[in-house]
Amino acid sequence: MAIKEPAARPGNPRFSSGPCAKPPTFDTTQLSDAPLGRSHRAAIGKDRLKAAIEGTREVLGIPAEYRIGIVPASDTGAVEMAMWNLLGARKVEMLAWESFGAGWVTDVVKQLKLDAEVKTADYGEIVDLASVDTDNDVVFTWNGTTSGVRVPNGDWIKANRAGLTICDATSAAFAQDLPWDKLDVTTFSWQKVLGGEAAHGMLILSPRAVERLESYTPDWPLPKIFRLTKQAKLIEGIFEGATINTPSMLAVEDYLLALDWARSVGGLQGLIARANANTKVVADFVEMHEWIDFLARDPATMSNTSVCLKFTDDRIKDGAGFAKTVAKRLDGEGVAYDIGAYRDAPPGLRIWCGGTVETADLAALMPWIEWAFEAEIAALAETA
Repeated sequence: MAIKEPAARPGNPRFSSGPCAKPPTFDTTQLSDAPLGRSHRAAIGKDRLKAAIEGTREVLGIPAEYRIGIVPASDTGAVEMAMWNLLGARKVEMLAWESFGAGWVTDVVKQLKLDAEVKTADYGEIVDLASVDTDNDVVFTWNGTTSGVRVPNGDWIKANRAGLTICDATSAAFAQDLPWDKLDVTTFSWQKVLGGEAAHGMLILSPRAVERLESYTPDWPLPKIFRLTKQAKLIEGIFEGATINTPSMLAVEDYLLALDWARSVGGLQGLIARANANTKVVADFVEMHEWIDFLARDPATMSNTSVCLKFTDDRIKDGAGFAKTVAKRLDGEGVAYDIGAYRDAPPGLRIWCGGTVETADLAALMPWIEWAFEAEIAALAETA
């Protein structure tokens, strides 16, 4: 029996968790003023890069004494740069509850070969934050992009800590409150919550992190692309728009547009409200259907950006195959692109709910998820 399709369709079917949907007002003609074919060292290039740095500070409410730099290789480059420059001075604790956090563990233990204390949790859960000693250096993700689990707050980080906190906040920045006084190094990429273009990372340093950089030299060599100091002094130019390597001025212009759009919807608090409203649409749907649930087990740690879902119906024997086919159906109908679970995560769906996604589009998507689920269950019954 054919399952009737829903009447309405999302206006924008882009629900990918990275690169994420562009701001709703985006149009390529808005990029016509980008200084293409000009040196990023010229006055116009420096001005645009500086505007990106100061716009980030303004919208996120980053303290004036914190340095903000645009660095190569997206969030990955920013995290690696921080770890290779700063770790090794004291004991380090590595926290992981999803794929990217696990990747940082591998790099620290197998590449830097540090004797780190590793604390992990299964997908859907988070480590016991109360057990973390922030007199050690601590590396962690704020929002688990592949697990849908986030840090609920910064209360577990001591104000008078001796160690540095190194936080990968790539799918949290611009959607969740980040306690800057508790974070010494914070990283994110443009292509997440603001829907910017890829390849550029942001590196945010507290005065404590700068002090470490200027007083500690790691035992291992640092490639040029990672170097943040010269003769034991911070290279201030990196944090004033003089990037380490050549940036894309088209991507910079796109990021500036995204920052303008963020201001237009109320800045950080407006973006958080949009993400929360989007997540509520999914939460209401989950509440009404017993065959689907959040991967995150504790509502207090559930992400409001990378929302991960799992199918719980007993009739489903091949969870991975079922979830993949549901996602394929939705893609084929043109109502949801790229919402399959991350390859290393438990099978299910992952729906981006960040502020660039319109709530009405998520509301239109939910009946389609029910349609795809019922169609797959019917197909299973026919082959049983």
